[in-house]
Amino acid sequence: MANKFRDFVVPPADPCYLELDTGELRSRAQAAMDLMEACQVCARRCGIDRRDVKTGVCRTGMRAVVASYGPHRGEERPLSGTNGSGTIFFARCNLRCKFCQNFDLVCEDAGREVTAPELAAIMLRLQGLQCHNVNLVSPSHVVPQCLEALAAAVDKGLRLPVVYNTGGYDSLESLKLLESVVDIYMPDMKYGDNEAAQRYSGVSDYLEVNQAAVKEMHRQVGDLVVDREGIAVRGLLVRHLVLPGDVSGTRQVLEFIRQELGTDTYVNIMDQYFPYHEAIGHPVLGRPLRASEYREAVTQARELGLWRLDHRQP
Repeated sequence: MANKFRDFVVPPADPCYLELDTGELRSRAQAAMDLMEACQVCARRCGIDRRDVKTGVCRTGMRAVVASYGPHRGEERPLSGTNGSGTIFFARCNLRCKFCQNFDLVCEDAGREVTAPELAAIMLRLQGLQCHNVNLVSPSHVVPQCLEALAAAVDKGLRLPVVYNTGGYDSLESLKLLESVVDIYMPDMKYGDNEAAQRYSGVSDYLEVNQAAVKEMHRQVGDLVVDREGIAVRGLLVRHLVLPGDVSGTRQVLEFIRQELGTDTYVNIMDQYFPYHEAIGHPVLGRPLRASEYREAVTQARELGLWRLDHRQP
């Protein structure tokens, strides 16, 4: 096993976006902005002209809304390291998860609108705090704004790798504009079937969208590689939150990972489910996860040959 881990350790590397000139980054940003005309930025495909102050499901117009930012030491170890991951939490997610732990950011009008220079300044501030990366949290609906800000930040000396930390309901059009821009993709794979996705997150095609998106992410960056200090350099890190009663369809998710991405995929099987938001009092979601349910999820992952597991010891 030790030799296997060694295969995924590489020397430190510059962020991939430094191989692009800022003209290319600005061109990508403009192409993403064009997707806002009849909005196709995320997989909701609302068709709203967000340039005209009209907003769709995400309730976000031309400017991103930042709820909070700062070093985060509670992310996966390859991201948090010793100095923390430089998280930027965007408000107004494109999903409507009944159990959302960040519902105060997503469902309420937390945070403030920021211009591209202001968002760029936040990225540079995180670099000044010696964070290991810029971690864009819930960015699916603000890809154009992120690209615009990134181009401005690179001009002023940004050199941190970019993490795309998403609920996994992403459009392929936006993801293709992020190729050679994002170093580390960290998508959720929330469900193994669409019925649960519709019931608990308000989208009827999550499975197809999510699987296509994660395959595209893997195509772009490959399996997760880290430096000698264990800090992520590039690659895919998949998160799966185990839900009560297995409504998340854990085995179906893990089988997809094994078959389509491979057993070298870095997978975080998450055990921290607790009823929040609309899950409080819910007949299925209204209780904490049982230890036995979590143990079963980890056992299934091991049985399927997934060996790069980030998980609590069951």
